[in-house]
Amino acid sequence: MGDPRPEKVAVVDEVREKLSAADAVVLTEYRGLNVPAIAELRRALRDAGGEYKIYKNTLVRIAARDAGMEIDDLLTGPTAIAFVGGTEEGVAGDAAAVAKALRDFAKSNDSLVLKGGVLNDKVLTAEDLVALASLPSRDVLLAQLAGAFQAPMAKLAGLLSALPRDFAYGLQALIDVGGASDAPATETAAVADDAAAEEPAEAPAEAADTESAEASAEAADTESDAGESDAGDDNSEEEEE
Repeated sequence: MGDPRPEKVAVVDEVREKLSAADAVVLTEYRGLNVPAIAELRRALRDAGGEYKIYKNTLVRIAARDAGMEIDDLLTGPTAIAFVGGTEEGVAGDAAAVAKALRDFAKSNDSLVLKGGVLNDKVLTAEDLVALASLPSRDVLLAQLAGAFQAPMAKLAGLLSALPRDFAYGLQALIDVGGASDAPATETAAVADDAAAEEPAEAPAEAADTESAEASAEAADTESDAGESDAGDDNSEEEEE
């Protein structure tokens, strides 16, 4: 058996490097897809951070073995591989976004069939890829994670800002309650002052009543004395007779 041709060696090396550097790989069958359809799929995957390449199964099998990936069962029929792990344009790789792009494209193109793949050294079935496609994208997950971290901080900030406000409300409430409790005492003092002011005015009236009673008593005594004097005079006249 002669040495492999340099072209094949170069392809195996290329595939091995891509498999080793990729965060995930998805193997598909593209039988029936024309050139424009494949170009459209490549653009969709590129936007999701993936790269779509077509190699001979024999060369991919050799490269996968060198990279330690057990994907021989997936290398049947015309096979194309979506590598997830960043593109030359600098778009970050997103396994969920790539799986979603493949799933969505397959819905309108029956010729594209998802076979399976590898994610973090774990072999994925076609059903696993569908489940992966239903997950939120990396950007959405990062936003949710940031929101989860931010929520307790926002709550703490709200509590801290509420402390001075609640203290001010409580202090004002105490002031209002204190003012309400002072009101009866103020009214009582006012009534007491009014009563004290009225007492001197009633005193002369009582004195006048007393003087009137005394005058009536003296008048009665005077009339009694006069009566007794008249009676005495009558008696004297009777004795003289």
